[in-house]
Amino acid sequence: MTKKLPNITNKAAPAAAIAAVLLIWYFCSDRQIIPAYMLPSPMDVFRAFCSNIGDLLAQARVTLQEAMYGLLIGVALAFVVAVLMDRFRFLYKALYPLLVITQTIPTIAIAPLLVLWMGFGMAPKITLVVITTFFPITIGLLNGFGSIDPDAVHLMQTMGAGRLQIFRYVKLPSSADYFFSGLRISASYAVVGAVVSEWLGGFEGLGVYMTRVKKAYAYDRMFAVILFISAISLLLMGAVSLLQKAAMPWQKERN
Repeated sequence: MTKKLPNITNKAAPAAAIAAVLLIWYFCSDRQIIPAYMLPSPMDVFRAFCSNIGDLLAQARVTLQEAMYGLLIGVALAFVVAVLMDRFRFLYKALYPLLVITQTIPTIAIAPLLVLWMGFGMAPKITLVVITTFFPITIGLLNGFGSIDPDAVHLMQTMGAGRLQIFRYVKLPSSADYFFSGLRISASYAVVGAVVSEWLGGFEGLGVYMTRVKKAYAYDRMFAVILFISAISLLLMGAVSLLQKAAMPWQKERN
């Protein structure tokens, strides 16, 4: 039996792309093609990150708390709504246009209203994260429920299975891949939604930290927190991928 060797190009290509971006960035800042006050060098950003890591971690704790609460509520709400829309056709026809309309409203326009209605605490941040993460998961689940094999449903019905058993043994496994695809998107949106809401009102969090360093014209720290937020989003997406592998072992065996 021939053992398949791992393809190293799949790992080298992203690293090469990131290295190329960093080199171009360094060249532009070092040659003053773009002024330093507009684009600090990667080394300045790295030094700013290292010197402010304590503040970043303290602020990230608040932002992650808001993002996780909002994501969990969004997942639970999306699951309930998707199941009801799949079960009752009139709910699907009534709610689907509303779901689409909610995504046409800019997040930056909703955040000030939530702050006005709910104050400067954690409630408006969590609500905005719920609004941001709810749609991808709901649509993913609906697509998953609609992708089931009708023959499998007919087979279950001939064996005397009820709707709950069909949902548990056919619909849920078939929609798992779609669910995790939506969850991966929502996990990255959760942090961004929390940061946006913190921009427009709050006392703690990475969004508040960004507004403070922007007013101080400390753009090296601004770039540092941007990269930090990107790293957190990537880690959350990676955590969802690990959760998917643990929840769907049959997919790993099939691959």
